[in-house]
Amino acid sequence: MKLTIGHLYPDLLNLYGDRGNIQCMRRRLEWRGLEAEVREYTINDTIDFASLDIVLLGGGSDREQMLVCSRLRDIRRDFAEYVEDGGVVLAVCGGYQLLGHYYDTSQGRIEGLSLVDLYTEQGSPRLISNIVLDSEHFAHPVTGFENHGGRTYIGRNEPFGTVRFGYGNKDHVEGETPCEGVIYRNVIGTYLHGPLLPKNPDVCDYLLSHALGRRWGVTDLEPLDDSQELEANAYIVKRFAQNAG
Repeated sequence: MKLTIGHLYPDLLNLYGDRGNIQCMRRRLEWRGLEAEVREYTINDTIDFASLDIVLLGGGSDREQMLVCSRLRDIRRDFAEYVEDGGVVLAVCGGYQLLGHYYDTSQGRIEGLSLVDLYTEQGSPRLISNIVLDSEHFAHPVTGFENHGGRTYIGRNEPFGTVRFGYGNKDHVEGETPCEGVIYRNVIGTYLHGPLLPKNPDVCDYLLSHALGRRWGVTDLEPLDDSQELEANAYIVKRFAQNAG
């Protein structure tokens, strides 16, 4: 069995170690004896979404996001059909913002793709922190690092996780637990980077299993020895979140 991973515009959207997410997916497939093909697309390439099983959309500067979004609007319908058909997407930071309707910045509005019902507004101060999330989708807490000026409002969509330590979306009602990111169909949008997946094998396997299920009808993944990853995860949780809240 084979999965094809499309990395969109890594020359423009790779501020936060997104290639580490690609390598993590690839290795965890190969360690299970599964084939992985990675296709990198530049701004002028034609993207055949029907041939892709996972799409990674990373983060970049506001200027680079404007360039990318101008191009993505030309292929928005194909991208939207992929998402609505259950295509797997990991969108990080700027890529997360581009999933929504718009991102209002001090330099003007960056029009999004409206693939997910959300929007982002620039805020102050910039939110910089280690972060720990809880989610019913994952057996272990999700850990990462956030560094974003945007405040993303996800409406009634499901969050990626609730914040045990850190900031997150900052769109919660006072007195309620703050949330971070979004899950829509098989799309995960998040501000967590560093990169995200090597720190969180549960999240990586969540994406891989959904992609395998869509392409091959197989969702059960052979267990891997994640003892080192989980030890690192437990250390981060203990250091930052054990006394939070």
